Parts: sequence; C-alpha cells; structure tokens
Amino acid sequence: MPATVRRGDTVREANVRRQVPGLDGLRGLAALYVLLFHCWLYTFPGYPDSSAPRWLDGLMFGRIAVVFFLVLSGFSLAVSPARNGWRPGGVSRFLRRRAWRILPPYWAALAFSLVISWLMVPASHVGPPTGRSILVYGLVAQDVFTAPTPNGAFWSIGVEAELYLLFPLLLFVRRRLGAVVLLTAATLLVAVCGLTAAGATPVEGDNWLTPHLAPVFVAGLVGAGIVVASDRVRRLPWHRLAAVAATPVLTLVAVKGPVWTVNHYFWVDLAVAPAMTMLLAAVATGKPARLVRLLTTRPVRGLGDCSYSLYLIHLPIVMTVVRRIAPEFVSPGLPTFWFTLAVALPASLSGAWLFARIFEMPFKRNRSWKSLLAPVRSQPGGGNERRPGTRSGRPSPQPSGGSPGRIGP
Repeated sequence: MPATVRRGDTVREANVRRQVPGLDGLRGLAALYVLLFHCWLYTFPGYPDSSAPRWLDGLMFGRIAVVFFLVLSGFSLAVSPARNGWRPGGVSRFLRRRAWRILPPYWAALAFSLVISWLMVPASHVGPPTGRSILVYGLVAQDVFTAPTPNGAFWSIGVEAELYLLFPLLLFVRRRLGAVVLLTAATLLVAVCGLTAAGATPVEGDNWLTPHLAPVFVAGLVGAGIVVASDRVRRLPWHRLAAVAATPVLTLVAVKGPVWTVNHYFWVDLAVAPAMTMLLAAVATGKPARLVRLLTTRPVRGLGDCSYSLYLIHLPIVMTVVRRIAPEFVSPGLPTFWFTLAVALPASLSGAWLFARIFEMPFKRNRSWKSLLAPVRSQPGGGNERRPGTRSGRPSPQPSGGSPGRIGP
C-alpha cells in the first residue's frame, strides 16, 4: 500500500476485505419487504384478519422480516469476533462503536418522526408523542418503558440496543462453553416461559420483547462460525438445508392462516430462525451462486447501503400518504394500495438514499469526531494550516488497521 494512503482509506479497505458478500443485499431486501408490508398494513384495516385480497397475503409477514434482521444482525456482528477467537476486541470499544454507528441516524429519524407525528399524522392510536415519548425513545428505552410512539418501526431498535449490551456476554459463553451450550441455554429459557404461559402461547405487549427474541439473535451469532469452519462444513449444501428447515414452518403458516400465525409469532419466530441462519451460512459460502450474484449487483448493494435509513424513515412517509394524501385522490382499498406504492415507495427509497448520505454514511466511514471533521478542518480557514514537517497541514500517516462494524435494519 502506498505510504500516502490515509487512515480512513486503510480502514475502508480492511472492511471490504473482511465483509461477507451478499449480507448487505439481504439486509436491503428485508428492509424493502418491511416497507411493502406497511403499505399493505395501513391500506387494509382489520389486521391480522385483513380486508386485503388473499393474493396479497404474502405481504403480511413484516414481523418475520424483522426477525430476519435480528438473525442477520447477530451473524454480521459475530463475523469479526469469530475470526478472532470469539473475542469482541474490547467491550467498551464494541459498545462505543455500536453507539457511533446506530445512534446518529436513529436520533435524526426520531426528530423526523416527531415532526410528522405532530404535524401530519400520529403514529400511535393513543395519540401524538408526548414529552415522555421524547425521553423514552431518545434513550432507546422503548422495549422497557411505554410511551406513545413517534414511529411504529422503532420497537425493534430498542430490542437491538439491549442485545448489543448482551453481545459481549454471549461471545464469552460461546468462547468458553461452545455453540451448543449457548444456543440451547438461550432457546430453552424462552421455550420454558412459553410453555408455562396460559395456553402455551404468551401474549406479547408493545415492549419487553428482547427476552423472547434473544434466541434468534443468538442463532445468527452461532451461525457466524461458518466463516472459520472447516472445508467439510463449508461445503455442506446450506441453501438446501435452509429450504428443508423452512418448509414445515411455511406449510404450517399456509395451513393455519394469518390470524393463527400472528397469534403464535412467539413460536413461529423460534421455528423459522434455524432456516434463516442456514440461509446466511449458504450466502457466506457463496451458495447458491445465482442468489449471491443477485445480492452483489449494484442496485441490491445500493439498497443494502441505505437499508437502515430506509427502515428508520419509511413508516412516517407511508402513513402520510395513506392517511393524508391518498384520500384526496383515490378510494379506499386496492386503489389506495396502488397509489401508496406509486407514491410512498419511490419517496421512501429516494428519501432513504438522501438520509443515509447525510446521517448514516459519514458515521460508517469515520470512527470518531476527529476523523469525521478532518475534511472540514483541512479546508482553508479550517484551522489546519501547513506546518513544518507535515504535508498539507496533516501529520504524516501512520500504519493502521481496522475491523468492520456492521448492523441491520
């Protein structure tokens, strides 16, 4: 590498070398599905016994897409530790980098959502956000405390934040006791709670979802071991195994119908996680080749690059179109659905692209305020005048390295 390459360039090149091709594409497609789910959900009332045509039932599984996000998040975050003996590289460093990566765009989206909720359309049936909402959601504590939501998609961000706090402990158990013990312990505790609930089906509220969803995150974490597995394990037909694991769950969902599925998401989430993990293992090993090629095409990778932003801001846009704009032009039902797709879909995608460029990408490409503000300081009058022994006012670069820090939504 030439001596004139700067630290930021070195970090980005290290990230590229260590990323697993295709994961960003999966993240982008999952975010797009959540967008389509909300277009469907807010157009047709009565969920889960929706008034939508049956041929649109394939759009009703937004919860499963969010579960996939959690599996993918556990997998992505564990790839680098797996290559480093299942060590996180320092607990405080990991948590600091997670906060740096996740919070700035989240807070920007929170401000955007509050404005839309106050001025255009409330995001909650209990009314517009309050001062308590600002406090609870500003602290990312929505999975612990209840408040009128400014954005219905934010529930999973609270779950992710709690799982990040647990992540170093999960890695410790994986390193000391192994994958089987970790996965069994996480799943068994949740299964026992489910079986002891009335009718063996716990009733979920709007928060305290992290204990239930922790096993799917752990499944992704354990699955990341594929990147350091033996050639024999990597050569297994993981994509076919994923299809085999998914078939019973999909068959049950198709037979029982949407109402049963929604009322039993507690068990459906756990049942579908193995198939999702195997799919990620397949993509990580380059199979099936056609799928990996699709996921690494420029449009799909671009969608993945702004997937977090898309997840954060799409719902206020969809609700504004469905409840404030569409009634002025079309009748309820299918006309509103098509109108919402025509307006909210491109608005959300273009808005997410712009939002990501402003509030997300700078924090992905830089690891500190010093690095983030360096281009500004290097401009004339930016306080970075040329000094003896430096080039362009910057100290001579030093060797550096880096490891990726990637998430989903």
